[in-house]
Amino acid sequence: MRHAHPARPGVPEPTLTSDTHAPCRTPGSADTPAIPAQNKGPAHAALHGLTRFNAASPAEAEALLLSCCHSSRWAERVAAHRPYPTVDALLAAADEAGYDLSRADLDGALAAESSAPPHPDAPPAARTALRAAHAAYESSFGHAFVISLEGVRPGERLDQVLAGIRSRLGNEPEEERVIAADELRRLARARLAFRLAEGLTRRHSEA
Repeated sequence: MRHAHPARPGVPEPTLTSDTHAPCRTPGSADTPAIPAQNKGPAHAALHGLTRFNAASPAEAEALLLSCCHSSRWAERVAAHRPYPTVDALLAAADEAGYDLSRADLDGALAAESSAPPHPDAPPAARTALRAAHAAYESSFGHAFVISLEGVRPGERLDQVLAGIRSRLGNEPEEERVIAADELRRLARARLAFRLAEGLTRRHSEA
């Protein structure tokens, strides 16, 4: 089976984020929110999440980014281009840096990934099948199976992972590297969006 490397997207889809910072104030109006309370919504929360990321120290920003993709070069590059004017601009920069991972960067980032366990409520047979599929993939390619499940409903994720492993097991090593690199890029972007949504904590939900 053959997979063509996807074209680079132009502008990523908007990502809703949230944060806990107080609203910005305008000079001379310390007691008046710059954005009325009734207008506080996803866009308002996203701006504050971005503000915290832009204001973080280089070490803090890089640590956050490394929790999304374990490539020091990728994290340094994304952090170095702050401040970002919008969340979309930050996610686009993360995408672009992901496309430019060297072979060594990609190997290191993939080596740091681990296979996601099935949901605790998954049937025993499904859990056994997933463990066997992960083991077969790791034996073939030397690293954990990576896939972005952004937009996939929780109840469909196990089937999506199983189908993905089974379809990709037949790939040649170099063919699979291209696919794994793209999935890692998508996964890093989704993780970064979740980090911003959680107030830049290290906790996250897998995407």
